[in-house]
Amino acid sequence: MPLTDVSKFYTNRILRDLGMCMIHKINTNKLFVTWMAINLLGTFTNLGKAENKAIKWPSHIQVVLDTTQPLEYDRGKRLPLYLWQAMDPGSIDEEAAEELVKTLNERGVGLITSWNPKDRQSSLTDSMTIAKAQKKLGLRVNINATGCLYSFFNGDERTAHIDDEGRPFWDTSFGKKKMGCPFALDFRRSQIKEQVDYFIKAFKKEGLNVDFIFADWEIDGPIEFNEAHATSKRCLRCRDNIKNLDDFGYFQKVLRKLRSELQREVYAEPVKKNFPGVLVGNYGVYPHNGYRYWYDYYEHYVDGQPYRADERAKYRKWYHEFHETGYTFSMPVVYTWRRIFDWYDYADTDYRWFYNMLLVAGNAGQHTPDEIPIVSFVHWHTIESGNNPGTARQFSEAKYQELLWHMLLRGTDTFFLWCPRQEAAKEIRLVHQVYSKAQQYGEFLSKGRPITFTVPKQPGTVVSGLKLADRVLIRRTDFKKTGEPVEITIDDKTIEVGIAPRRCRIFSLR
Repeated sequence: MPLTDVSKFYTNRILRDLGMCMIHKINTNKLFVTWMAINLLGTFTNLGKAENKAIKWPSHIQVVLDTTQPLEYDRGKRLPLYLWQAMDPGSIDEEAAEELVKTLNERGVGLITSWNPKDRQSSLTDSMTIAKAQKKLGLRVNINATGCLYSFFNGDERTAHIDDEGRPFWDTSFGKKKMGCPFALDFRRSQIKEQVDYFIKAFKKEGLNVDFIFADWEIDGPIEFNEAHATSKRCLRCRDNIKNLDDFGYFQKVLRKLRSELQREVYAEPVKKNFPGVLVGNYGVYPHNGYRYWYDYYEHYVDGQPYRADERAKYRKWYHEFHETGYTFSMPVVYTWRRIFDWYDYADTDYRWFYNMLLVAGNAGQHTPDEIPIVSFVHWHTIESGNNPGTARQFSEAKYQELLWHMLLRGTDTFFLWCPRQEAAKEIRLVHQVYSKAQQYGEFLSKGRPITFTVPKQPGTVVSGLKLADRVLIRRTDFKKTGEPVEITIDDKTIEVGIAPRRCRIFSLR
C-alpha cells in the first residue's frame, strides 16, 4: 500500500478512536497517545509527499551535480562553463526546469538544449521548457544546433562526384561518411535552412530569445583534406568549377569559401537576423595565424599539401574562414589528440601535450578580436584512434589544469568540455575546479588583455598574464626544477616573477 494510503487509513482509525474517547471519557493518556500518533502520521504524510516530489535527474545530468559545487565567487556577466553532459535533461515540467537551471547556474554551468529535426516536436517542447526557465531567471538561453546542419551529403546520389563516364562516386577517405561533390549541394541549402528556420520561428512565436548557439558540424560539406583533392581531380563537375585544380592552395580557398558560405546562409545569418546579439559559432572555426596545429580524428596528412614543420609535427596551412562564416564567437579545439605525443621528443611528456595545446589556444587568443568571445573546446583523456595505438603517457592532471589557467590568461573566455560519459566525472572535476577558482579574478577575465602568446620551444618556465590598467595578473608554471625568478617586460616595465606553484599573483606596473 502506498505511504499516502497508509496515512489515510490510520488517520481515519485514530480519528474514530478519538471520538470514542471523548464519548466515553477515556483517560487523557490515551488522548495524548492519539495526539502523538496523528502528528507522527502527519510527518509521514509530508515525507511521502516530499518523496513523490523528489526529482530523479538523468545520469548524465546527475554526474554534473555530483561533481561540482556552487561557485565561491560570483561570475558576474561572464560566460558560463559549458559541459557536454549539462545538455538535454529530457521532458521535465516548468518547476523542475527552473530548479535545474538555477542549480547549475549556482555552479557556473549553463544548461544546453538541442534542436533535433528528426524529433521536432518533442525536442522543441523540451527546449522551450528550459528556455522559459532561463528567461525567467535572466540567464542565457543555450542551444545545440548540430542536428539542424546534418547532412548536406545525405547519401542522395545527386550530391555525389561524377566520373568521366557520368557515373556517381564518393570520397570514402573520411571514414564511414560518404563525401560527395562540393558543387552539387545547391538543392540541399533550402532543405538544411528549413531545419534551422523551423526552430527559430517557433522560439520567436513564443517570445523566446537565443543567446548562445553552437554546432558540432564537422564531417559534411566541402572539406579539402584527406583524399578530397585527388577525388576532385577525378570529378567532371569539380574540374569545371575549379580552374587551377592542381594548385592545392587554390583548391583549399575555393572549398573553404564555399563551406563558409553554406554555414553563413543556412545557419549564422538566420540566427543573427532573428536574435540580435546572439553568440553563434561552430566547432573548430576561429581566427588564426594561417596554420592549424591539430588534426581531428578523421583527418590525415597527404604528401604535397603545404605545412610548417616542428620536429615531426606538420602544421597544415589553413584558410582564413572565420570572418566569412558570419560567426560571432571563436571556437578552437584544444584536445589531447593521441598523435601529438609522438610529434615531439620532450623527456617531460607533459610538455608534449602542454606545448601543442597552448599553441592552439594561443593561436586563437592572439588573432581573435577583443569583441569576439573565445569558447574553447577542451578534453583531458587521451583521444585514441585506429592509427595511433594507446601507448602515450597520459597528460597529468596537475599540468592539464595549469594549461587551462594559461588558456584563460591568453584570451579564452570560457571552456566547453566534451567527453564520453565514462570519462565525465574526472573531466568535469578538473575543468570546473579551474573555472570556479578563476572567477575570483573576474575583473581581469572580463577586461584584461593577454601580455604574451609565446610558447617556449623547450621545457622550462611558462608565464602568462592579463594586463588591466596598471596591474597584471600572472601565472608561472615550471617544467624544470629551478629556484630562479624570471623577468618579463610589460610596457617598458620589467617585473621579476618568482616561483609560486599553482597560484596566480597580481603585480603593479607603477
